[in-house]
Amino acid sequence: MLAILADSSAAAGATAAGWGGMIIWLVVLFAFMYFFMIRPQKKEQQKKTSMLSELAVGDTVLTTSGFYGTVIDIDEDTVIVEFGSNKNCRIPMQKSAISAVEKPEEAE
Repeated sequence: MLAILADSSAAAGATAAGWGGMIIWLVVLFAFMYFFMIRPQKKEQQKKTSMLSELAVGDTVLTTSGFYGTVIDIDEDTVIVEFGSNKNCRIPMQKSAISAVEKPEEAE
């Protein structure tokens, strides 16, 4: 009878240790995912948001489709960009379509 009780208590202790180890591994996995996947993506999003908030008329921009242009007018979420040297190609686009901004002072 004592042998049976000792075996069942040892099995219960091993099961509890197994669950504890699994929980620790899950916490480590989520911490790894946060620091290597979620955190860098949030930093990149904040960087893009600050870049678009500092956008001004006269800035040279690179669109996500690869076109370079100059900002002519800015609305809340729309930007009118002038492409080319003929000054006739003005296209309204969303601010989210801008991937890089170069200020006129930086170009000199």
